[in-house]
This record gives sequence, structure tokens and C-alpha cells, in this order.
Amino acid sequence: MDQCPRCQGSLEQLSLGEVSTVTCPHCDYADIPVEHESRGEEPESWQDAFNRFYRL
Repeated sequence: MDQCPRCQGSLEQLSLGEVSTVTCPHCDYADIPVEHESRGEEPESWQDAFNRFYRL
């Protein structure tokens, strides 16, 4: 893959240890698989978030 599938810019390869991926410095495309499924959990309310924050 020489060109970005999003903007056709030049791709750069990034590596960390044995893991590597390609990224585009022009449009921030990254060839990293992600999960886009909702887990069905109830979102935390602002009040619960503040309470959790202040307990720390």
C-alpha cells in the first residue's frame, strides 16, 4: 500500500516492537482495526462521574 486510501497521500510505516501499521501524515488515516459495536452498557451520568472523581 503506497498511497493513502483516503487522500492518496504518501503513507508512512510505524513500528513498536513486533507490531507495525501504516499512517498518513496528511489526513491522519491509520490502518488500525477498530470495533464499532455498542456494548449495550448504560452511559455514566454526569453526577456519577463527578462522584467517582471526587472519591479519588
